[in-house]
Amino acid sequence: MKKNSTIDQALVKRIRASDSDAWSDLIKRYEGRLLAFVNSRLSNRSASEDIVQEAFIGFLNSLPNFDGRRSLESYLFSICAYKMTDHLRREGRRPAIPLSSGEGSSGGHWQLEGEARPASSIARSGERQAIEHDAVAEALEQQLLHWQQKNDWTKLKCVELLIVRGKSNKDTAALLEISEQQVANFKFDFLNRIRTLIKRQGLSVDVFPELYADP
Repeated sequence: MKKNSTIDQALVKRIRASDSDAWSDLIKRYEGRLLAFVNSRLSNRSASEDIVQEAFIGFLNSLPNFDGRRSLESYLFSICAYKMTDHLRREGRRPAIPLSSGEGSSGGHWQLEGEARPASSIARSGERQAIEHDAVAEALEQQLLHWQQKNDWTKLKCVELLIVRGKSNKDTAALLEISEQQVANFKFDFLNRIRTLIKRQGLSVDVFPELYADP
């Protein structure tokens, strides 16, 4: 068994055991490579960072269904490719990548898709985006209200700095005068809670397929 595969399997096992250190280790291990992969295709640093963040969330959401025998690297790059395609479609641009690639960081052979999408497909996409938006907004409102009621202001500030203002873990820790590990813990807890709250809404599996199966 390759060393990288052994390390990845150990990481997944630790994350499944709710080891927040493992989540931080995963991000350190793959964030740079994923960001380089996305930014090389979008040439938009801000959008690339958002997509990588979404990819990590997608991985966390699909973790219960992740097959540990599968390459973690290829899996993460597949999710990135999926999120990047979705981003391009939202912008009205024709995606230059398929939904997934088995080539991992090597890039693979990214092929162009068809020239246009049927009107019915565009309409369904718009409806789905509206459902996604409402579902995420409801989950966020519930979680933020929960923290407000518990006076968890540090967690609220942490999430605002990370997600709204786009600060790094290091900068967030410095601004709040807490450790980077605490920031990672708050982020891990927040993403888990949002996933749970969305699943409780009883939406169709087609709306957030990453919650139930591999993308």
